[in-house]
This record gives sequence, structure tokens and C-alpha cells, in this order.
Amino acid sequence: MRTHTGEKPHTCEVCQYSCSEKSHLVIHMRTHIGKKSHSCDVCGSSFSRKSGLVLHMRTHTGEKPHICEVCGSSFSQKSHLVIHSRTHTGEKPHTCEVCGASFSRKSGLVSHNLTHTGKKPHACKVCGSSFSKKSNLVRHERTHTGEKPHICEVCGYSSSENSDIFTHMRTYTGEKPQSCEMCGSSFCRKSGLVSYKKIHIREKPHACEVCGSSFSKKSGLVRHVRTHTGEKPHTCEMCGYSCSEKSDLVSHMRTHTGEKPHTCEVCGSSFTQKYVLVTHMRTHTGEKPHSCEVCGSSFSQKSSLISHMITHTGEKPHTCEVCGSSFCRKSELVRHMRTHTGERPHTCEVCGSSFTQKHVLVTHMRTHTGEKPHSCEVCGSSFTQKSSLVSHMKTHTGEKPHTCKVCESSFCRKSDLVRHMRTHTGEKPHTCEVCGSSFTQKSSLVSHKITHTG
Repeated sequence: MRTHTGEKPHTCEVCQYSCSEKSHLVIHMRTHIGKKSHSCDVCGSSFSRKSGLVLHMRTHTGEKPHICEVCGSSFSQKSHLVIHSRTHTGEKPHTCEVCGASFSRKSGLVSHNLTHTGKKPHACKVCGSSFSKKSNLVRHERTHTGEKPHICEVCGYSSSENSDIFTHMRTYTGEKPQSCEMCGSSFCRKSGLVSYKKIHIREKPHACEVCGSSFSKKSGLVRHVRTHTGEKPHTCEMCGYSCSEKSDLVSHMRTHTGEKPHTCEVCGSSFTQKYVLVTHMRTHTGEKPHSCEVCGSSFSQKSSLISHMITHTGEKPHTCEVCGSSFCRKSELVRHMRTHTGERPHTCEVCGSSFTQKHVLVTHMRTHTGEKPHSCEVCGSSFTQKSSLVSHMKTHTGEKPHTCKVCESSFCRKSDLVRHMRTHTGEKPHTCEVCGSSFTQKSSLVSHKITHTG
């Protein structure tokens, strides 16, 4: 009848705990006197109740007799099954009396109540930080010890939190359970979805105190602030290179290991970074997503579009400190500087010739391989360089765009005009090192040298 009346006549004299049955009080008293009469034969652990020993033994046997009828998950204790079942039913029987929040577990409610009281009973012995939950303290302590007890069985990745491994495994399964209700985009992590939703509402709650720039993610603000402070907290242990973002360090390490995990399925080329593979794929697809709003030219890379836009503005921000020449692109300045330094970093492995630019080396290699990839559609003639094909096509069209300002003679090629101008200026830039004779054309000098060699 006590189950109906709620009567609990047996009371503990120590803590005032009350129960309906005397046997329950006897067992409860053991928590005060420390008596644990039931011992495990395997590890020696002892328990005040026999039921506690029975449950403990399952940690050795692996027995999980309580099975969920919905998903088949199994548990060692019935209470765990009951709590698990609430993930299917959505039941949350434990309700906060202050704010009305509800929880599936009593422990969840207990932890939640601490948010109202502000109580943080679990303190870190190293730095003094305190936490409302013991589990949060355990995770925090790993920041001091560096412990990462949770390991991925596929690749060996380790983490301080089990939830990270759970999410990490989705990179192999492709599972993205967090979906945006507005556009259907899906994500591995809930945090990714939360950040993404801010794109729809254009919310950027994290503002930079230096320049006022705002960001949807706090992590974005942290990275941005480093552009002001110059902080580079991520350092390579092999060469000392430092960077502001961890992802940059991961990519950098591949320069030491030679790892190229991103492979093209079309031609087999591999790359250290995914975005380089994405750009490379456009060489196969022909995709040029970056378009110029002025002239309509399109490019496969955004950086190429930025460089192109300078041709419209006339801006030449890169200036040579030696002669004052200015250039639209930094790469053009780098090449120009080689005319002052004499540097030729690109060397032919066959004959040892060196060149200032890589594309010139590529063209030179065709003199060894005999490759002539540029063919005339009219007569079938082939050439090692595209510029040679362009000049050749003028022999079919009769076009002579290069005109002499002195005598108005016209030529198909600019090089022909340059040689012609020497007939007016008398310039003979090609000189014989043996006798000092000079010539207007290099071919004439080559023929002349034969007179010395016999």
C-alpha cells in the first residue's frame, strides 16, 4: 500500500534519508559506515549492495542484456536503456523550476541548476579555473597534460574529447547530419551549421576593436586580430617557420614530408592543398568562374582576375629600386630584376642552358624533344611556340601590321621590322669575337665565323 500512499516510515538518523522498506535502510546505512561486503573476484573492487557487484561484473564480461527495441543498441544497466530510449521518444522528465528547461537525465538538470546559482564546485589545481561540471574540469585538465586519450582507428588522429572523434569519423563516412532549414546545406558539426545560418541573417556579432571589421564566427575574429598584432602562434618544429593559422602550418609541413593528399581523378596529379586541386581541375573542365566586369574576360583563378583588372586602371604598383621601371604584377617585377642580377634559376637538365623564366625553359626543351605542339590549320606546319604560329598565320592572310616609320615598308613580324630598322640606323649589334667584324643579323655572324674555323 505504501506505493500508493507514498509512506516512508524508515528514516536514517544520520542524513534523514527515508524509505518505504527497512531492508533499503539497512543498505543505505552502509554508505555511512563504509561497509562493502560484496567484493569482485577479478579486480577486488567492493560494493555495499549485491546488485552493485552484479552490474560491475559486466564491465569484465562485456555483457549488455538490455537492448533497445528501436535501434538495437545494448546496455549493461536497465537505467541506461531507459535514458537512451528518451532519445527516440523525446521525453525530458526532469524540469528546471527556475526557467522551465527540461532534460532527459537528472544529472543534466543538476548541472543546469548550477547556471542559476553560479556555483562552480570543481576547481583546477593547476590554474585555479573552476567549472560547474566535473566532466568539464576533466576536459580542461587535458589542456595542461596534453592528454589525448581518444584515437581514430582509421588514421590515428587523437583528441582530448570523444565527441571530436565521433565528428572526425564523419570525414570517412561522409555523414552530415546537421542540415540548414533554409537552403538544405548540410554539415558534420552543429557548430558549423550555427555559423552558416548567420550567412542567411547576415549576422556578424564579433567585431574588431581596432578597425571595426565584423565576423560571423569568433574564430574568424581571432584570426583577423592577428593581422593587427602580427602574432604567429603556430611554429614548424623542423625549420622554425611560423604562421597565424594552424591550417597553414599543416600545409607547410607537407613541404617537409612530401605528402600530397589531394589527387586529380583525371590525370593523377597530386597536390598539397585542396584549393590547388580545385584550381587544377579547371584545366580539364575549362571552367573560368572569375569574370572581368569591364571587358568580360574570364579566369580560372581570382588572383589572375585581380592582376588583369590593373590593365584597365593603368596602375603599376610594383617598382624596380634599381632603374625605376614599374609593373602591374609583382611576378613581372621579379622577372625584371633578373635583368639586373643576371639570375637564371631555370636550368635545362639536357644541355645545361639556363633561363630567367620557366616558360622559356619549357619552350627550349622542345629543341631536344622535337615537340611542336602548335599547328597551322591551313597548311599543317607546326611550331614550338604559339607566337611563331601567330606570325606564320599572317603569311596566309597577307597581314603586315608592323610598319617602318622611315620608309613605310611593312612586315608580318615585329622581329623583321627590328632587323629592317638597322638598315636605316646602321646598327650592327652582332660582333665577331675573333676579328671584330659586326653584323646586323645573328645568322650573318654565324656564317662569318665559319671563315675562321675553315
